[in-house]
Amino acid sequence: MRATVIHAPHDIRVEEVPDPAIQQPTDVVLRVLRACICGSDLWAYRGESARKPGQRIGHEFLGVVEEAGPGVNGFAVGDLVVAPFVWSDGTCTYCAEGLTTSCTQGGFWGSVGSDGGQGEAVRVPFADGTLVKLPAAAASDDRLLTALLALSDVLGTGHHAALGAGVKPGSTVAVVGDGAVGLCGVMAAKRLGAERIIALGRHRSRTDIALAFGATDIVAERGEAALAAVRELTRGEGAHGVIEAVGTEQSMRTAIDIVRDGGSIGYVGVPHGSATGLDLDAMFDRNIALRGGVAPVRTYIPELLPDVLDGTLDPSPVFDLAVGLDQVPGGYKAMDERTALKVIITP
Repeated sequence: MRATVIHAPHDIRVEEVPDPAIQQPTDVVLRVLRACICGSDLWAYRGESARKPGQRIGHEFLGVVEEAGPGVNGFAVGDLVVAPFVWSDGTCTYCAEGLTTSCTQGGFWGSVGSDGGQGEAVRVPFADGTLVKLPAAAASDDRLLTALLALSDVLGTGHHAALGAGVKPGSTVAVVGDGAVGLCGVMAAKRLGAERIIALGRHRSRTDIALAFGATDIVAERGEAALAAVRELTRGEGAHGVIEAVGTEQSMRTAIDIVRDGGSIGYVGVPHGSATGLDLDAMFDRNIALRGGVAPVRTYIPELLPDVLDGTLDPSPVFDLAVGLDQVPGGYKAMDERTALKVIITP
């Protein structure tokens, strides 16, 4: 089969690799219908996170079960399913507590020795604990299928950030980051009842999506000017909650600067760079809470799925460029150059 591999920074290729096969009784083999490129994939593409030459890449996908091991109870050949970006056994204490990303037998797609999602097929370990079944009719609805793909990562990650930021009815929320996760954070904050949602971003195509997703205000300024703008919108106090969806030192400093005393920061931007941007003295003095991390999206999918199916949530606009599998290297280039927000792949 064909799959996407990374050989070096800016060296993404689509190559022939061995077909996946059942290795354990709890495995399934999944034929990929839709996959996509994540902003966190760009850190490997840019050389900011290490990868071995020839390593698979990609962790967001959905598809159809082609083969199921004898120990799989919840799925059968032909089922349409979505895969969260981490596989998990569904039985360990962490899974029982909803922290599926800490599963003792879990792992990330594209890690050494595993399949990546940007390919024609994937071997899925612990299928019963990992996959979520989707209505078969969704396979013939392109818009819905695209929206459902967001459940594999960005929608659940935005939800995780909103929970970490303590979003509740009537609250004011600021969102740092205008990528797909930040935009889904806007949508999640709206769903949780935020009254005012301030999106920080300078790109009109992205801030238009933020407004469509529920943002009430756009702050295009940066640095001290952005801080002043948020303060002006919040009577000088700052936001009750801040979603940090970038992962740089500057974005974290901005989040701390614009959060209200006693407020919370929900951080889901994958940290990269030489420093965290945390000012622990300021956070201590101002009673700022910091919550977040790797989103356990497998836990959130059952909660979010009905809203996607009935159209209450439609994250499909974050996918603004579609490519075939052979065009994936160009998709990486487009996202790296910010000419695309999020690339969807149709193998």
